Amino acid sequence: MSELTIDNTGWLRSVEAIRSPNYDARPGNSKIKLIVIHGISLPPTEFGGGYIQQLFCNALDAGAHEYFSAICEMRVSAHCLIERDGNLIQFVSFLNRAWHAGESSWRGEQACNDYSIGIELEGTDDLSYTEAQYRQLSLLVASLKSQYGDIDSSAICGHSDIAPGRKTDPGPAFDWQHLHRLLEV
Repeated sequence: MSELTIDNTGWLRSVEAIRSPNYDARPGNSKIKLIVIHGISLPPTEFGGGYIQQLFCNALDAGAHEYFSAICEMRVSAHCLIERDGNLIQFVSFLNRAWHAGESSWRGEQACNDYSIGIELEGTDDLSYTEAQYRQLSLLVASLKSQYGDIDSSAICGHSDIAPGRKTDPGPAFDWQHLHRLLEV
């Protein structure tokens, strides 16, 4: 399995970068030790259109879809998005805190944004993710684990795992076993 290259500023080389304004510095001595997998589609259950990118850059047009008026003022981001075709886009340096997890806890430690990397997959809880997404995700996870040694194999979870009852993504359609098999190759 080939790896993606992460430079010393926390950006992937040879990957599209769309810089989101929705980030800040990680607090003090926070070590990157968790990867959080999310699922997102805008509007819900629809793919393409660039609306996720617009949301992460505070440029979502409330009039483009009735659903958008409720979310267009949100200030959210993720470090990366993997689209249905496997295209990878980075929005925030891994060294910074992206605003993806919200109120959250992992292994008794609050505020997961402080020490995690958020990866959004374009999808929904109930529709299978694509093979291209799994392959790109496995490359990204392997590269992150190689770059940030505090991320171990048990430190990859879903948004639903760190915010149970509040979040459901990436949902039952996400095949964790398939991801783990790809990571073992």
